[in-house]
Amino acid sequence: MGRHVLILNADYSAISICSAPKAFLLVYLKKAELVAESELFKLRTVSSTYPMPSIIKLNKYVSVPYKSVVMNRNNIFKRDNNSCIYCGSKHDLTLDHVMPKSRGGKTHWENLVTACKKCNSSKGDLTPEEAGMPLKIKPYKPSFVMFVRDCSGHLEENWLPFLGKRKQQELSSAG
Repeated sequence: MGRHVLILNADYSAISICSAPKAFLLVYLKKAELVAESELFKLRTVSSTYPMPSIIKLNKYVSVPYKSVVMNRNNIFKRDNNSCIYCGSKHDLTLDHVMPKSRGGKTHWENLVTACKKCNSSKGDLTPEEAGMPLKIKPYKPSFVMFVRDCSGHLEENWLPFLGKRKQQELSSAG
């Protein structure tokens, strides 16, 4: 049961993603209510069938401190769509400092990008401009909702109204 469920605060703002069993438990214990269920899956016991949650809303508002995305290798790869920021390759990926550390570059979201080993080696100790290797996108620190919407690797269509319009517009223009 590896399904994911979007958790909304009492004001319908997205605050997290959890597993289907945890979401079901929150609904069962009346700590949350079911907002949307999966049309394809059901939870079954020996004697009963229950809707598989897709979106739940907490019954009480939870004050969530600013929720940020942890900066780590996997999350930078996700932000950059698991492809080299210079050439677009999806093979032999590593991290690259846009402004090299040897030249004072810091390790933070805006200075780290995904690069294939070939591009990383070609760029070496130069800036992208000096190496003649422009960035396909400018590195940025994603917000939590942006990260869930664009980078989590799991996004259900019925989550879109709660995560902003960007992906919704992309889906409608692709169809």
